[in-house]
Amino acid sequence: MHNPSTPLDTPRATESLLIDNVHVLTATGWLRNSRVELSGGQIKAIGADVTNTAAATLDGRGGYLLPGMIDLHGDAFERDITPRAGTTFPLDLALAANDASLIANGITTFYYSITDGFEPGPRSRDTVRELLLALEALAPRFSCQARVHIRHERVNTELHEELMGWLADGRVHMLSLNDHLPALDNPAATERYLAGLRRRVTMDEAETQRFLEGLQNRRDLGDRQTGELARQARHAGVSLSSHDDHGLDAVERNRVLGTSIAEFPMDAETASASQEAGVAVLMGAPNLVRGGSHVGAISVRDAIERNLVNILCSDYHYPSLFVAPFVAAEQGLLPLEQAWKMVSENPAKAAGLGTSKGQIAPGFDADLLLLSQLDGSPLSLQATVVAGRLVFRRG
Repeated sequence: MHNPSTPLDTPRATESLLIDNVHVLTATGWLRNSRVELSGGQIKAIGADVTNTAAATLDGRGGYLLPGMIDLHGDAFERDITPRAGTTFPLDLALAANDASLIANGITTFYYSITDGFEPGPRSRDTVRELLLALEALAPRFSCQARVHIRHERVNTELHEELMGWLADGRVHMLSLNDHLPALDNPAATERYLAGLRRRVTMDEAETQRFLEGLQNRRDLGDRQTGELARQARHAGVSLSSHDDHGLDAVERNRVLGTSIAEFPMDAETASASQEAGVAVLMGAPNLVRGGSHVGAISVRDAIERNLVNILCSDYHYPSLFVAPFVAAEQGLLPLEQAWKMVSENPAKAAGLGTSKGQIAPGFDADLLLLSQLDGSPLSLQATVVAGRLVFRRG
C-alpha cells in the first residue's frame, strides 16, 4: 500500500553532497555566492551554516541553484507509448524514455496524468490498470519521483469500486474530475470530440451515435459516483481537482466536492471565482510559451497579468514548463523569483507537499536544478538532483 503523500518510491540519496559556488534561489529571494549541503536526501544547511563535512562536492561554477519543478499535470508520456497512430511500444521501454526526458527538463516530481475515460482502447480502464501496475513496478528505478494522477471522466461509471479501492489503498496521489462528453445538442462540441475519437477508436457512424447516446444516459449515475469518489479522495488525503471549468455553477459544484485545484478554467471569471473560493488555479505552460491556447481557452499570459494563475504544468510538453517562468519574466509579467514559484513552491503547497518540497530550505527534500545561466534555455540546465542524488548532468 502506498501513502498518497509519498511517491511510489524515492530514489536512493547519496550519503552527502556539497554544492558550492552558486547563487541560491530561496523562498525570499536570491542568496548570492553561497553553498548548499545535502544529506540523507534532504537539504541540511545553506550558506554560513554549511559544515564542510560532505563526502562529495559539486562545483556550481558561479551558476544558479533553483528548486526542482513539480509537474502536477502532464501526459506527454503517451507519445512514448504511442509515438504514431497505430503503433504501441512496451510500457517499460516507453516509461524509461519518459523518465529520462523528465529529469533532462528539470522536472523532479511528476504526476503521471492518466485518462480514466469512457472510450475503449488507449483511454480505457484496462489501460489505466496496466499503467498503474507498470509505474508501481518501475518507479523504484526511475530518476524522477513518480506519482499517479487519475483523470476520471464522470460518465465512466463501470468498475467504480475498483477506483474507490485504489484511492483507499493510496495508489492514487491526485484525482481530477473531468467531463469531456459533449452534449448531443451542441453540434460544434460534438464534432470537435469526434475528430479526436476517430484518431483513437475505429467506429462507423451508427456505432458512434449509439455510443454517445448510451453515455448520455450515464450522467446521473456518474454524478452520484463523483460525489463518492470526492469523499473517498478527501478521506484518503488525495489531492482533488476539477477540470476545464466554465462558469460560477461549476465553481460552486467544485466547492461542495472539496477540490483544491482548478485545472484549466476556461475564462477569467471562472478562474477568479475559483481563487476566491480558496482553490489554486492551474494552467498550461505551453499556452504561455506558444502565446495562446490550442483549444480556445483563456490566454495564460493574460491570466498571469491579471494574477489569475497559481500553478503552471507541462500539460503535453515538458520543455515548456522549464521555459515558462523565464517567458513570464521576459514579458514583464512577474519577476523570475515569483514566476518560479508557479512550478515549484505553489504546486507543492496545492498538492499537500508544501512542508517538504518546492523550496530550498533546511529540512526540505533535496530536489534541485543547477543552471549555468538564467537565459531560459533548457541547454542551460547543467544538473538535476533528486532526493540528494545527482541524476542528470550535462557535459
